[in-house]
Amino acid sequence: MLPLPALTSAASTTSKREVHWRERNRFHSLLPSGLQGTLRYLRTRSRITNLGVLLLAAFASLSFIYNLSFVFSSPFYDAYLKYSTPSSILATIERNETLTSLDHLIIVPGHAIWTGIRPEHAWDEEFWTLEEYQKGGGRISAFMDHIKQGVSLALEDEKSLLVFSGGQTRLLSTTTEAESYLRLALSLNLFGNHYSDPSAPSPFSRATTETYALDSFQNLLFSLARFREITSRYPSRITVISYEMKRRRFEELHRVAVRFPAQFFQYVGIEPVASEIESTKARDGEFRNGYKPYTIDLYGCHDFLLAKRRARNLFLRFHPYHSSAPELRGLLEWCPSDPTELFQGPLPWDASE
Repeated sequence: MLPLPALTSAASTTSKREVHWRERNRFHSLLPSGLQGTLRYLRTRSRITNLGVLLLAAFASLSFIYNLSFVFSSPFYDAYLKYSTPSSILATIERNETLTSLDHLIIVPGHAIWTGIRPEHAWDEEFWTLEEYQKGGGRISAFMDHIKQGVSLALEDEKSLLVFSGGQTRLLSTTTEAESYLRLALSLNLFGNHYSDPSAPSPFSRATTETYALDSFQNLLFSLARFREITSRYPSRITVISYEMKRRRFEELHRVAVRFPAQFFQYVGIEPVASEIESTKARDGEFRNGYKPYTIDLYGCHDFLLAKRRARNLFLRFHPYHSSAPELRGLLEWCPSDPTELFQGPLPWDASE
């Protein structure tokens, strides 16, 4: 009597199996013949691996296409493989042979904004927009000496372009540091009789402005870009004219950051006439607020130095150099997580190193 349940169980299992196969065959009878064959092909054990390979290949292809799209949308590709200046901009640019043959960039960084309109206003603090620490101490005389020295060097070298650099950094000013410096030089007739032809854009065509820099590093980098705008090339020599106390900042940090060859980089330092106490205080301030911060943030794009840029960009200006100096796009955007990491991308002056 005991085997009976077993037989019943076996019969029940067989009946369920038959029902399963009937339902399966009924499902497949409803599928198109091509789809039936595909399902049979993929369901076999020997084909499961093939399916996995196909899926992996599909994912790999998608990843490859995504990586290509990333590369071709990157600043490097735009700068070196793809980018071309829009014709609507190029149509407004006409350079003469004099400008395209220049090779020496002379930079005078701005430190304040002159608001005067007459020569006698030049030495009067009331016609300067100054920070509190800039008042007194012979600062204005130093600004004047920087401007005069820049003009003098530009007049001596016919292959030079003088760039006054500095943005609209003061809330109470409607102009930029650079524009005020050039206006002051013209007001004082520093260019003398060295005028260009009447059709030139300014009385002295080899002097211009760079109106977006917010700090000393940008004075250097943006002036290089401005030189490219004016001449359609990059300089083979650079001369910077500023405070003597900023020499180390420019020579040891900024020049190194843009990797410009040391043998073609010159710095002219001019200090204001001041007491020993005032000079010592100024040097200490330069070390604490200028030189030292750049030693730990070479490109000035983190924390303390970035906050200074933001505080000076009161009028929310956007510089144009991604478009007008595409060869520098990688450097313009370089802000590594390690603030001391040197930019290693290609630069126009690499061959000179």
